[in-house]
Amino acid sequence: MPPATDLLQPLLTYLPAACIFFASLALILGLNRYASHRRLTADVRRTIVPQLLMVFCGALGIVLSIASLPLTETTRGQMLALVGVVFTGIIALSSTTFVTNALAGLMLRWIRHYRAGDFIHINDLFGRVTERGLFHTEIQTPERNLTTLPNLYLISHPHTVVRASGTIISASLSLGYDIDHHRIEALLTAAAEQSGLQEPFVQVTELGDFAITYKVSGFLAEVKQLIAARSNLRRKVLDVLHQDGVEIVSPRFMNQRVLDREMTIIPTVQTPPHGAPEAEAPLPENVIFD
Repeated sequence: MPPATDLLQPLLTYLPAACIFFASLALILGLNRYASHRRLTADVRRTIVPQLLMVFCGALGIVLSIASLPLTETTRGQMLALVGVVFTGIIALSSTTFVTNALAGLMLRWIRHYRAGDFIHINDLFGRVTERGLFHTEIQTPERNLTTLPNLYLISHPHTVVRASGTIISASLSLGYDIDHHRIEALLTAAAEQSGLQEPFVQVTELGDFAITYKVSGFLAEVKQLIAARSNLRRKVLDVLHQDGVEIVSPRFMNQRVLDREMTIIPTVQTPPHGAPEAEAPLPENVIFD
């Protein structure tokens, strides 16, 4: 029976390679756990750096493990060449997805068009950015669902980012021609002010066949309440118009009334008191394109 030292001697020759392999594996697992912790705790910092370190540590661990194996120089060189060919083949076969998304992720990080916590709108998708990775970007929708978008998709499609310094929110509705537009504009402005918006303004966006389309807008400074602010604006529009006796029956409702033949459908213009100048509404361009 051979002595124990003769059995342990071949195993000890592989010990450096095993130590390097398991150390690299532990480092990769630690980085993955660290990146997952930052994502699950809603940390607004990007996780792209840990992901890049994971890729680098994995490749370096494989090369050092092969280099520390008790092999001849020729065999070691052949194994390193084989690893290089495998990596090159993987990159070549997945260049349209893997490498392209990685480069797109680096480009997005360099441009810094948006960051975690910002609201973003791309095509029919709207939500808040929760994570920016090397290969993908994660967005949480108003339904609280998480949607993953490849970084290449964000690069190749135009997207709108809500500015952290504030944004304009709007609500549109259509009313009949029998109501003076001065009255409607005053009521909509009051509704926007009651909803907490700053510098509200009203626009007439369309003169339809049966109704006039109005659009009330205002500046929202706190964008974190963007969804609630939009709903609150529409709610205040309903409250103010109904309290003032304005019925909202368009655009799907056609109201037919029996009128006198000599009656003209022209609303009574509300003029300011004698001698009082008419107040000028703020220009929308001054608020939108600040």
